[in-house]
Amino acid sequence: MQHMSSQKFWILAIFCQILAVQLSNQMEVGRFPLLMPNVRPYRNELYLCTPVKVDYTQNYYITGFEPNATMNTAHHMLLYGCGEPGSDKSVWNCGEMNNGDMEEETAGVCGQGASSQIVYAWARDAPRLELPQDVGFKVGADSPIKYLVLQVHYMHAFPPGKTDDSGIFIEYTLRTMPKLAGVLLLGTGGAIPAQKTEHMEVACTINEKKTIYPFAYRTHTHALGKVVSGYRVREDLQGKDQWTLLGKRDPLTPQMFYPTASKDPIKYGDKVAARCTMESHRNKTTYIGATNNDEMCNFYLMYFVEIGEPLDQKYCFSNGPSKYYWDKDEINNIPDDASSL
Repeated sequence: MQHMSSQKFWILAIFCQILAVQLSNQMEVGRFPLLMPNVRPYRNELYLCTPVKVDYTQNYYITGFEPNATMNTAHHMLLYGCGEPGSDKSVWNCGEMNNGDMEEETAGVCGQGASSQIVYAWARDAPRLELPQDVGFKVGADSPIKYLVLQVHYMHAFPPGKTDDSGIFIEYTLRTMPKLAGVLLLGTGGAIPAQKTEHMEVACTINEKKTIYPFAYRTHTHALGKVVSGYRVREDLQGKDQWTLLGKRDPLTPQMFYPTASKDPIKYGDKVAARCTMESHRNKTTYIGATNNDEMCNFYLMYFVEIGEPLDQKYCFSNGPSKYYWDKDEINNIPDDASSL
């Protein structure tokens, strides 16, 4: 009987240990709603921002994003990590354009001179995103990200009495993630001539002695985008560029983060490159800009590092057509199918 009692005791002790670990893990995981505080967009093509201050006494690791929005309400949403927000208000106009009204107060997403990076982006009813195991965006104490700022682009004004709480439920943990996530945004300026198909291209060399591991990509254009493709470009010993596809997509499908076509590492000296194939049937030139009548050419690359911090470089932009093309940048061996699905 004493033997049985001892056995039961150890079974109970093991069960309690398992339960304690499970409860500890549950306490490590949280979900924070970063939502617009029931705003009423008062005019068309309005960009609004709202911030949250991150507890700077400890590190948090963002592991997932659940959108709370529909494309009928929000054209797109961006989540920025900032050293300081662009305003001390709870909500502010953070668009690049003030619609010609000089009395309309605007401010940037992040404070002038403060660190700024994109953490997440959403459009066209994209679903929830969960990061790979052991991967997270570090924010808080040991990170330049001290604030998270939600930006929502509203295409249309709301009628009186109607408000909106679009936003993102941010999933996070206090458990240290061994792999730190980052986002590199590739984009262009430029113009698309009337009645023409145009290639908007960008490429940048990785000049930091770090190795990044791509795992997800997202494309973004407005109405004229047909195909957006992204690549790793590595020069071989003969000086010939070898292209590895990262992702290619019709940008008018849900603009979520999709798994990359290749998870091969991108190293110091490699290039990252993207092309947006635009097709215009309009009778006037279309320029890169903030409204839906303008265009955008964006390729978001989400990655992680196993050693050290993510890239200091957060953005890669070119002037776009007609000032910049890949072949003008001495990039060779361009894939024939870069503009086809």
